[in-house]
Amino acid sequence: MRRLAALLIALVFVAVPAAAKDLPPPAETIDLWSGSPPPGSGKPAGPEKIGKEGAATGAYWNITQPRMEIYRPANPNGAAVLVIGGGGYFRIQIGSAAKPIAERLMRRGITAIVLYYRLPGDGWNDDAPFQDGQRAMRMLRYGATRFGIDPARLGVIGFSAGGHLAGMLATRGGHDFYPKRDAIDAQSAIPAFAGMIYPVVSLRAPIDTTRTFKELSGLPDFVNAFSVEAQVGPATPPVFLAHAADDPIADVEHSLRMFAAMRAARRPVEMHIFETGGHSFGVGKPGTLVAAWPRLFLTWLEAQGVIKREEKD
Repeated sequence: MRRLAALLIALVFVAVPAAAKDLPPPAETIDLWSGSPPPGSGKPAGPEKIGKEGAATGAYWNITQPRMEIYRPANPNGAAVLVIGGGGYFRIQIGSAAKPIAERLMRRGITAIVLYYRLPGDGWNDDAPFQDGQRAMRMLRYGATRFGIDPARLGVIGFSAGGHLAGMLATRGGHDFYPKRDAIDAQSAIPAFAGMIYPVVSLRAPIDTTRTFKELSGLPDFVNAFSVEAQVGPATPPVFLAHAADDPIADVEHSLRMFAAMRAARRPVEMHIFETGGHSFGVGKPGTLVAAWPRLFLTWLEAQGVIKREEKD
């Protein structure tokens, strides 16, 4: 009986996200640090790995070559989104989160860029994810003409720890996480907007219980400097938040703190809290409450003037 009860609890909290069924191969894959070693130190012990079982299915880790995959829609409208999967900075949920939302974005003519970033959990320096995220944003702006994107409509969306990285780019993208190397690094890394989906936001008590907290704990003043809500200011770009109230991994308080900080700074913010959904639900299993968030996000992008209004996504 106890085993049955435990199974039922697990079914409540472990989300089963939809997979990307119709996502074509990327138009191109671009190394972030081509021709030179990335900044920082450390490296993974062994080759890149892809999870095939349980919660790790479709996740990547042991990232040896940080890179981004460019997914171009058939009829691009100039808008673009850097997509950042989560995984507590020890793996990246590509198959269950990043690629499914990339597919949804492409349906609306948005160029989607999936980021494969270095992870502290792999042995890289603790601030490696922020270096890679910043470099990716700068590369996209530098090559905007070649990529067919409008730099003024280049945003970011992240899930869980990827939501933390997205939030850091939105609030501290103007801070150099690595010494500038070339003309690419003269570009701004601040996104025009940020989507944060079941994000880790704060490293402050009492919600300092995430794997993100552990993986960033070696950084100076990490609790304050890497709590996203503490970095919100008068220039923070618009933010979209989606979270489940029953999230057992990243407490819903994370999104509530971000919403409160944005409101206090009088910055544009929209938040959707769903009664159920757990954590790591990706784009949401059809028929669940959380499956509504991708459409809400696209409607929000319409309201922000990023894409034109359409009756269907």
